[in-house]
Amino acid sequence: MALRARALYDFRSENPGEISLREHEVLSLCSEQDIEGWLEGVNSRGDRGLFPASYVQVIRAPAAEPPPPARYANVPAAGFEPLPPPAAFKPAQQQQQQLHQQQQQQQQPPAAQQPPEPFPVPPAAGYPFPMAPYGGPYQPSQGSDDDWDDDWDDSSTVADEPGALGSSYPDYEAAGGGGAAGRYRLSTRSELSLGSRGGGGGGGGGGGHAAGHPHPAGGGAKSSATVSRNLNRFSTFVKSGGEAFVLGEASGFVKDGDKLCVVLGPRGPEWQENPYPFQCSIEDPTKQTKFKGMKSYIAYKLVPSHTGQQVHRRYKHFDWLYGRLAEKFPVISVPHLPEKQATGRFEEDFISKRRKGLAWWMDHMCSHPVLAQCDAFQHFLTCPSTDEKAWKQGKRKAEKDEMVGANFFLTISVPAGPGAGLDLQEVESQVDGFKAFTKKMDESALQLNHTVNEFARKQVTGFKKEYQKVGHSFKCLSQAFELDQQAFSAGLNQAIAFTAEAYDAIGDLFADQPRQDLDPVMDLLALYQGHLANFPDIIHVQKGALTKVKESKRHVEEGKMELQKAEGIQERCNIISFATLAEINHFHKIRVRDFKSQMQHFLQQQILFFQKVTQKLEEALHKYDSV
Repeated sequence: MALRARALYDFRSENPGEISLREHEVLSLCSEQDIEGWLEGVNSRGDRGLFPASYVQVIRAPAAEPPPPARYANVPAAGFEPLPPPAAFKPAQQQQQQLHQQQQQQQQPPAAQQPPEPFPVPPAAGYPFPMAPYGGPYQPSQGSDDDWDDDWDDSSTVADEPGALGSSYPDYEAAGGGGAAGRYRLSTRSELSLGSRGGGGGGGGGGGHAAGHPHPAGGGAKSSATVSRNLNRFSTFVKSGGEAFVLGEASGFVKDGDKLCVVLGPRGPEWQENPYPFQCSIEDPTKQTKFKGMKSYIAYKLVPSHTGQQVHRRYKHFDWLYGRLAEKFPVISVPHLPEKQATGRFEEDFISKRRKGLAWWMDHMCSHPVLAQCDAFQHFLTCPSTDEKAWKQGKRKAEKDEMVGANFFLTISVPAGPGAGLDLQEVESQVDGFKAFTKKMDESALQLNHTVNEFARKQVTGFKKEYQKVGHSFKCLSQAFELDQQAFSAGLNQAIAFTAEAYDAIGDLFADQPRQDLDPVMDLLALYQGHLANFPDIIHVQKGALTKVKESKRHVEEGKMELQKAEGIQERCNIISFATLAEINHFHKIRVRDFKSQMQHFLQQQILFFQKVTQKLEEALHKYDSV
């Protein structure tokens, strides 16, 4: 018979591939084997997808089978003994109830009224496997360290996804002992939970638990209620480390050079400007070989303005850098690289187009106050092409960076003091407005890109062909007139022949023009489509943080969570909100700069184009003056 299960709790799907459940609903299972805590099945409405395994109970048909082997060490291999009658359990149950009542009486004033017994709470659907703590030592895989030109980027490692640790209040302690100057210990773990683990006296923060009384790690004195975790452990909010940071599970050392400052500007939060701005040109793509010509590749010459020293990089080096930055900065839109191409990589047109795309990418990298100062980016720009050892050292350093995931948010410094806080309702409104803006811009960019691409195709093929058709027709007319040997018609024949040549030349102008005006527009649209593809994930991280704040406020109102713990969650949400708004403002700033410049260039090129067309027509017109 088909496998079935009964839903123990309601579950609402939040992501594609999941299905919603209703309590007591009977589902059909595709398999009894769970996938990292998730089962696949079909609900009563016919929807098929994933749901948490802990939210359902598998319905098994009764059968006279021998008991399965014991799964735990404290269960005898022969199976379970028959249960004694219920009365045998009464003393133990009474004893447990008395112990529970004594614990509650010790934690509450004598006159306090005992609250009703809480209703059952569905289990949290977290990771079914243990996770490494955030800020822990990075364990790199033993990747290949081949020479400079080998495909090391295909097997290079990234920082392991951190896991969970304690929770709650932020504390900032200077690194003691032999800590280096300018290096700070940042933690979002609860002082209360840390103090109680040591078994010593309770510090500040609203009173500790009585000695000998068990309590959940990171729990408050009022109740053990905590902000729930997202059921989908593969969401951007979880994978980016945003959830762990907001819940207070991040800790690590932050050096002065790793700090990312958000300041209040005239348009709201902004990234602090780079005190040493620079640009970098990408020129002279050249074909090079190795292994005695068996392998070929294109190398691009990079010349940063702040060093003046040229270096050569291949596309795979750009790709490696992009991967490092996209992983490290979850709330920053790292521009996308031009797309890869399997065939035609050495064709002149493709190389030229890729160089222009990389130039746009480099301009956005250098213009971003955070990305431009990133150690990995500076290593990419400044490490000599011939120094293989230095490159490998910088590469390993970038891949062992501990300030990733939840620890990344520890590096963000936001304005403090009176009036520097954010109204979360206003932040949510701004983010929703930007989300609608990006959706509309993405639709418009796709439409414009399609229109421009179609228009360019017509200019290269259709317009050129049509103008040359007209020119050929004029030429045929001129040849017909030449059959008339009268001297007074010679000038007219020459003028018509010149007109034919003019239209032929205008056709060539149309074919060449998209390179000057339409192609740059499409290159810019491609770059911004990459940015627009990044922002849904950035917004998802910020929205996830706001959801945790709302949940913590609800717990405070219900008396299930201490106010201080909820304030800690809100402070950490503020950090994510500051960073998100700063990135939004930077996007708008460069968007206005880029589209202003590009539209000016487009119209200037259009004017020059039609001036050339007009010049050809005027030259043909003057030929008739002497007829």
